[in-house]
Amino acid sequence: MSELRTFYPETEPFETGFLETGDGHQVYWERVGTKGAKPAVFLHGGPGGTISPTQRRLFDPALYDVILFDQRGCGKSTPNASLENNTTWHLVADIERLREMMGVEKWLVFGGSWGSTLALAYSQTHADRVSELVLRGIYTLTKAELDWYYQFGVSEMFPDKWERFQAPIPEDERHEMMAAYRRRLVGDDREEQLRCARAWSIWEGETITLLPNPAYSGTFEEDDYALAFARIENHYFVHAGWLEEGQLLRDAYRLKDIPGTIIHGRYDMPCPAKYAWALHKAWPKADFHLIEGAGHAYLEPGILDQLIRVTDRFAGKTD
Repeated sequence: MSELRTFYPETEPFETGFLETGDGHQVYWERVGTKGAKPAVFLHGGPGGTISPTQRRLFDPALYDVILFDQRGCGKSTPNASLENNTTWHLVADIERLREMMGVEKWLVFGGSWGSTLALAYSQTHADRVSELVLRGIYTLTKAELDWYYQFGVSEMFPDKWERFQAPIPEDERHEMMAAYRRRLVGDDREEQLRCARAWSIWEGETITLLPNPAYSGTFEEDDYALAFARIENHYFVHAGWLEEGQLLRDAYRLKDIPGTIIHGRYDMPCPAKYAWALHKAWPKADFHLIEGAGHAYLEPGILDQLIRVTDRFAGKTD
């Protein structure tokens, strides 16, 4: 068996800046790799997550010219944790602006977790601008998927962690956990807001890897990160991503001419594998890899191996 592939060496951006959206947001972006090489865009998870130096290392810097950006309200983008003018379709428009700024006709689109949701929304809207599509940890944002993670499902697998997630919410409100958290995350009580943000964020940080990974999940406990992450993610999920129910699978036919790869962990808790399988059936042109012994996170060894292999392959590099 061939050796598992892992990250490329650390690399620094050769260009950074802020995209002025015109409606109150400044979106931080950075560009890594080799200017003029194969263009790509990286879409981070959450919503409300952020880009990291590690994510730059998913692409061979000699072969790619990659834009990574912090989506509205999170990371280095400002204003921090803002919910104003912050929807899926605002982000799709931001991606198009970044492509135009880069001056390319088409680019590879890479998205994991919520980034896969956003990548699907963008690619179904602008299929003619996507040269290839790489998706990891598929999330189609249906009511069943949201209920599985925030109401009943993953709660059965992690009863100890679920108890901590429920703790800030009174028992008589626990039948609608997302709505109960929403009231507190947009409320005026700063202390309660932070307590709920940490609980929401830690729930995710501790359930996305197959085995506990304190070094990875620890970042979810930091106040600034947790507040943006919880407020924005909850805002998007309460509104079902401003998508029609089942829209992303329904419109998968729009991807029919796009080469792609779907990579999903067998034991992905936040994002059940059945939806990755359904996307595979709806978009047969894409390669499909269901990774055994893996959870949700991109740094799971088997998932990371496939991600590196596919970015290499789409850049014309062979094993």
